[in-house]
Amino acid sequence: MNVDERTTSDPGWLVEVATARVLELAQRWTTWDGTPLPAESCGRIFTPHKAVRRYADHLVDHLAQVEALVAGVAPRPNGWGEGAVTTDADLARFTEVDLIEATERLTRLSRTFRLRLLGLDAIEWDRPRGTEWTLREIATHVADPWYAEQLGDLTPWAGE
Repeated sequence: MNVDERTTSDPGWLVEVATARVLELAQRWTTWDGTPLPAESCGRIFTPHKAVRRYADHLVDHLAQVEALVAGVAPRPNGWGEGAVTTDADLARFTEVDLIEATERLTRLSRTFRLRLLGLDAIEWDRPRGTEWTLREIATHVADPWYAEQLGDLTPWAGE
């Protein structure tokens, strides 16, 4: 089964694929030297904790959107600062314990997202929802490891 066939029958699968990529990169962040890195062309900085936080927030935000749309109510307006905000916690060292916590958190969130979509059918995934994206479009949007890719591979020998 190719990717197109897979996402046709299981749009949440790509969310789990993206999470696997985030966690693959996160395994290489425990050697981070503490210097925030600029993101590609958006003027923001990223750290390991910020990349994990933003990816998790993205999953939570869009899972809540899916739930609201399925319930037939308007999604809650976005009120957080997203990638423009760097918290003190974002600047902390990223340890093996942090990696374990991130793995547990992100794996559960992406799996929940996928299972929620699998509980619906293709008619629901593609049903127009006014000015909102379809559920399939939301899944495709969320299935992007962009935040983690801003850091990439931080092992000391990666750039050599």
